[in-house]
Amino acid sequence: MSDASLAAPPVKANPFHELEVLWVRHWNDQLFSFGVKRPEDFRFRSGEFVMIGLPGADGGKPILRAYSIASPFWAEELEFFSIKVEDGPLTSRLQKIVAGDSVLMGKKPTGTLVLDALTGGERLWLIGTGTGLAPWLSVARDPETYSRFRQVIVCHTVRNVADLAYRDFFSHEIHDDPLIGDEAKAQLTYYPTVTRERFETPGRITDRIKSGDLFADLQLPIGFSPNSDRVMLCGSMAMIKETGELLESHGLKEGSNAEPGDYVLERAFVG
Repeated sequence: MSDASLAAPPVKANPFHELEVLWVRHWNDQLFSFGVKRPEDFRFRSGEFVMIGLPGADGGKPILRAYSIASPFWAEELEFFSIKVEDGPLTSRLQKIVAGDSVLMGKKPTGTLVLDALTGGERLWLIGTGTGLAPWLSVARDPETYSRFRQVIVCHTVRNVADLAYRDFFSHEIHDDPLIGDEAKAQLTYYPTVTRERFETPGRITDRIKSGDLFADLQLPIGFSPNSDRVMLCGSMAMIKETGELLESHGLKEGSNAEPGDYVLERAFVG
């Protein structure tokens, strides 16, 4: 028998990083955010997503879900924004993590909510519902966003006022960002809407688009223009479908990494 036949089989590379949890913030009983230590060799584009999870019970197969990275590409730690589902296979456990615990993260970020998938324009709309805000936390802190677009508008629709996580960040804290603070102060607008409680801008974002209230509130021409407006969508399937149809009716065309267009959505979270 040859030495080759006795050689041990090659060790299969681990497809996950095991990362230390640095902090956890619970916004309410429905939402939380957490940060993990960034691997030195991990690179991504602002707006991409990655698989996040925990080992399976009793050594079983890991439980993983796609999560948008809420940090910009240059950040030294990785931030994630999550819902809490009491009986969810992953979030029922993930919501209980504390600093010092470990989570699993895939090694291959991907996604279409990136600047590369859009053609040039004057105004960038970042429209999200619920935790669909996460990629905008990344894109809104990328210097390229402000060099490519004269105006950036973050629209966030939630059910209750308490669900407006990161409201203070987009309203004023981002203005102190050492890298893009001045640009954000001059070019970024935050537009939250609430569907189930009294609020200065009530209702679904799609209803405010159709009524024209969104544009009137922002003192902009009514409707989207394929000449000037570029849009990213993330959140509920209903919002993405309805808004996509509205954008198409205004003449905007969907883009992708292979063929940039006027608007993009993240299909990994749809269906």
